[in-house]
Amino acid sequence: MNAQPMLAAASFDPSPFDTAAVDYETVRRAIAFVSENFREQPEVEEIAHAVGATPRALTELFRRWCGLTPKEFLAAVTLDHARRMLLQTPSVLEATYELGLSGPGRLHDLFVVHEAMSPGEWKSGGGGLAIAYGFHPSPFGSALVMATERGLCGLAFADAGEEEAALDDMRGRWPNARYVEDRPRTASYARRIFDSSQWRRETPLRIVLIGTDFEIRVWETLLSIPMGRAATYSGIALSLGKPKGARAIGAAVGKNPVSFVVPCHRVIGKSGDLTGYHWGLTRKRAILGWEAGRAQAARSSFSATVESASSR
Repeated sequence: MNAQPMLAAASFDPSPFDTAAVDYETVRRAIAFVSENFREQPEVEEIAHAVGATPRALTELFRRWCGLTPKEFLAAVTLDHARRMLLQTPSVLEATYELGLSGPGRLHDLFVVHEAMSPGEWKSGGGGLAIAYGFHPSPFGSALVMATERGLCGLAFADAGEEEAALDDMRGRWPNARYVEDRPRTASYARRIFDSSQWRRETPLRIVLIGTDFEIRVWETLLSIPMGRAATYSGIALSLGKPKGARAIGAAVGKNPVSFVVPCHRVIGKSGDLTGYHWGLTRKRAILGWEAGRAQAARSSFSATVESASSR
């Protein structure tokens, strides 16, 4: 069976994500330039020149990719913005998002239900588990999607040519599992994850967490961080009753196997520094900027709804 019928059978139209993947390569280079020069707050013309695009083309690309202009995106990934994310909600892990769009702590976010594998399944290195996997285009490069019969268990990212290394990294987490490439099966997960029109409370995305008891507690805590907000390693440690455990929290966050869905990218340093990210700091900035665009659009939509209702 060739690839095209397989994709059709999965009812998955890859074209929007193919476009996003092409866009991401230019966005990635723009973010790298901005990351090195953000203190100078470069103009759009400078950023465009650095990536070989016209200012107009770059602006259109960013609007298509994340809903922000390059200057708005630049503001969304600077240190000052990260600090504001922390100051807005010091107790973010206990807060309910004030707009209440989607329930406690959610803002047009992925609606997720989760369960944990038994300690025995983790200790066996995934022995007896069958894990389907496939690579799919995403707004943040090539995405490796992995699933068991019980739900999504892994999500990783790779730049062009690094797919095999990403797969090896994920296989190393559960070395005794049986891996089967099954792109049609994982395609439905890719669509649910990256197409925000699929984020519905009535049809939640089911994920399966495979790790130690402590790691799972940390990953469950990450799920409570709202889109457009951030938490610190020390804040998470405090919420888990381990005020001196920031370093252990950092290690657990770094081992999160379900990137993006379990939002480890929303954890930053106490000073507001974005700090490291297993799949690259540039990608972390990209995800935070992309989410900032989604959050801004949601706020605008909510405001328009309120205004419309109040005018009746």
